[in-house]
Amino acid sequence: VHAIMGPNGSGKSTLSKVIAGHPSYSITEGDILYEINGKMEKINDMPADERAKNGIFLSFQYPVEIPGVGNLTFLKESLKEIKKHQHQAMPSEEEFRTQIQRTLDELKINPAFLERSLNEGFSGGEKKKNEILQMKILNPKIAFLDETDSGLDIDALKIVANGVNSCRAPDKAIVLVTHYQRLLDYIKPDFIHVLYKGQIIKTG
Repeated sequence: VHAIMGPNGSGKSTLSKVIAGHPSYSITEGDILYEINGKMEKINDMPADERAKNGIFLSFQYPVEIPGVGNLTFLKESLKEIKKHQHQAMPSEEEFRTQIQRTLDELKINPAFLERSLNEGFSGGEKKKNEILQMKILNPKIAFLDETDSGLDIDALKIVANGVNSCRAPDKAIVLVTHYQRLLDYIKPDFIHVLYKGQIIKTG
C-alpha cells in the first residue's frame, strides 16, 4: 500500500488518471510499464477498458452518475469482461449473489442500492462506498483510490477503510491519494510519497 500526499495541483490525481488511461490526458514522454501475464509491457497506448481488464482500477474523487445503467448490471458485466479477458471462469449466479451480499453487509450498504442506477441520487459517502464495493467484486491487481476519504464522516471512513484493508494481499497493490493523515490512521501504508510540482520529492 502506497500513499501519495502533497498540496493541491501537485499532480496526484493526474498521476492516477494517466495510469488508468483517462482520455483527457496524453503522455508526452516516459513510459508506463505494467506486468501482464508475467511480462512487463508498455501500456502508454492501451485503452482504458483494456487496462481495466488487465487489473488496473481507479476509484474517482467525484464518481459520476450514470442514469439507466443498473448498479448490479454494471458489476456483473464488468466482472464478466474481466474474467473473459483473463481466461477465468465466471462465478455461478449463486456464488456471485453470495459474494455481493457479503460485501454489502461488510460495507453497510443497503441492498436496494443494487437496483438503482449507478451512483444516481447517491450521497457522497454512498458513492465512495459503492466504489469500494466495485473494487472488492472486481478484485484488481492495482487500485488507485483518489481521495476516497473526502466527504466521509468518521463512521463511513472507518467502514471504507476496513473495506480497503480487506483487499490487501501480497500479489496486489493499492495507491492512496490523500491530503489527510486521518485516512492513514485506518489504512496503514507501507510507503508514503510526497508529490510536489509533478515530482516525488520524498519517500518514507
